[in-house]
Amino acid sequence: MLTSWDGRWYLEIVRNGYPDSIPYNITYEQLEARAAFFPVYPSLVRFVDFVLPGGDTIAALLINFLLGALSVVLVGVLARRLFNVSVAARSMTLFAVFPGSFVLSFAYAEATFIVLAALCLLFLIEERWLLAGLAAAIGTGTRPNGIALVAACIVAAVLAIRHRRDWASLVSVALAPLGFIGFQLYLDAQTGERGAWFRVQREAWAEGASFGATAVTNTFGFLTGPLSSPTDALTALSLSTMVAMLWCLWKRRLPLPLVAYVVVLIALMLIPETVTVRPRFILTAFPLFIATGAWWPEPSNDLDNQRAGWSGTAWDGVLILGGAGLATLTGLYAVFGAIP
Repeated sequence: MLTSWDGRWYLEIVRNGYPDSIPYNITYEQLEARAAFFPVYPSLVRFVDFVLPGGDTIAALLINFLLGALSVVLVGVLARRLFNVSVAARSMTLFAVFPGSFVLSFAYAEATFIVLAALCLLFLIEERWLLAGLAAAIGTGTRPNGIALVAACIVAAVLAIRHRRDWASLVSVALAPLGFIGFQLYLDAQTGERGAWFRVQREAWAEGASFGATAVTNTFGFLTGPLSSPTDALTALSLSTMVAMLWCLWKRRLPLPLVAYVVVLIALMLIPETVTVRPRFILTAFPLFIATGAWWPEPSNDLDNQRAGWSGTAWDGVLILGGAGLATLTGLYAVFGAIP
């Protein structure tokens, strides 16, 4: 279960590397379809497998166990840097119990990506441009939605140059896309085909563009027939949750680089024609959890403070629903083999 779907392809890369050629009209049933998956996570698995005994599967799961825990901590560090300890605690809790956090236990690249993205955004806030650029560069080599980190670096650089003439901020912008570009150049050279990754995405994984139409269609499908499709139900619940969290982001403004990261990430989430809004994709937009934690009222003993008064009961309800959703999704993927 923990190595199914994307995990299978990452482990295929660990064991056999990237293909030397890609068949025309390739399907996802052919092993060459692994060319769609980015190299940082499988490279890390291969290194840990070389250093430690137990095999590549154990290495893949161990990495995600450690980086999953680190991602929760870094969400808290970022929230504390922006707000305070109580906001950090709420943000970490929301992130940890969110149904999409199941992916932190799977052999997926999300845990690695979230750690790199959190480090990049933290470095941007602290104006440590070189470190931000390096984290972003590795992030863009981890998942295709790492491009959102490029947007964050650009916005941070524009603000730094506009307010302080800090031209050193352009270092982060120059470094950020190198992971994505480097992987494309490597794959093109490896296969002898320009644009190999894009063709695999288009042919094997049917990654066309719907610009949000798939999410809207699935949501309306759920509203007209709530029990007709688990996929429609998951999309509708994910979309409504994301909208609620975006409202919290609007009420508790975060620094613009973080907002840019979230906006681009959501756009990349909505564009595909096949797999659209999913809990695991929302998890990578972790600044939303910080915004929600900041919006949530502080505990209060003041009986006249109605907003603070309902917060305790509502908080318990959110945790129960989050935990139930986490257990449900894990069971859905484990028992029925649904697409995460």
